[in-house]
Amino acid sequence: MTLDRADPEGAIAQAAEAYSNWGRWGADDVLGTLNFLDEAKRRKAAALVRRGVSFSLSQSFDMDGPQKGWRRRTNPVHTMLDTGTDAVVTGQGFPHGLGGADDVIAMPLQCSTQWDGLGHIFDHGKAWNGRPAEKVVTSEGDLVTGIEHMAPHVAGRGVLLDVGRVIGEGGELPDGFAITGEHLAATAEAHGVAVGRGDIVLVRTGQLARVRRDGWGEYAGGPAPGLSFTAAGWLHGTEIAAIATDTWGFEVRPNEFDHAFQPLHQVAIPNIGLLIGEMWDLDALAEDCANDGVHEFSLTAAPLRITGAVGSPVNPIAVK
Repeated sequence: MTLDRADPEGAIAQAAEAYSNWGRWGADDVLGTLNFLDEAKRRKAAALVRRGVSFSLSQSFDMDGPQKGWRRRTNPVHTMLDTGTDAVVTGQGFPHGLGGADDVIAMPLQCSTQWDGLGHIFDHGKAWNGRPAEKVVTSEGDLVTGIEHMAPHVAGRGVLLDVGRVIGEGGELPDGFAITGEHLAATAEAHGVAVGRGDIVLVRTGQLARVRRDGWGEYAGGPAPGLSFTAAGWLHGTEIAAIATDTWGFEVRPNEFDHAFQPLHQVAIPNIGLLIGEMWDLDALAEDCANDGVHEFSLTAAPLRITGAVGSPVNPIAVK
């Protein structure tokens, strides 16, 4: 696909028509590309566990996160409701010396490692599967494709594509680097791994490693390496179940058009029906994959069953 930087509307319309999965799994579908991840795929994924070593792919959920308040996204606020001091001083009203601690957290659902649900993005007023956006997501939440529907399904074969290590310098891609389908295919070939139907693909750019070294800076919404708009065909044609990156916005920033905001989201979520993850921590897993040469693993990354949510925090676990 050749991009006309002055015509995001035309490019989005063309890609939406070419890569639409509307109706593919019936008019009532609420899972999108997760339909590609079936029982047979999960059995094969379980067989990938050889060493039993596991990796959490989640960033921390705390006040030291990257959020700066855009669209009212803040870092998590963690508050203790009961503490050890309460137990010692007040006894808390429990018998026979029992004491305890309780806590609460307040946070936007997409402030750290998370999934974008199918109700997160619309294309010209249409949600996933061609439904009217105003009838899908209301003030009561996502009434149709709430992320709770996905909770049992996000477990299968994970594939790490460490584009930062294969294409970049020093394991990192520079901000503004657009990862094409050709880059993804070349990285898979370099790793000796195939990407196909039902896979959960993890794309490491190296940006998270850089901001951990240099400070958050504009990580939350600023320039970043990420997927090119032209990768939409690769996302559709590979029939992957889901994809996640170590960046805030999944796609390259600034976007590849003169006046646009997250155009690949506009194609991938409401038209392809693709589950997208952002701000995943892939560094420890990537180091292990580089050491043993194995870039496939069993991956469980269930969203929380938050009724009607359009996104969810997640603590993905990769097991090799």
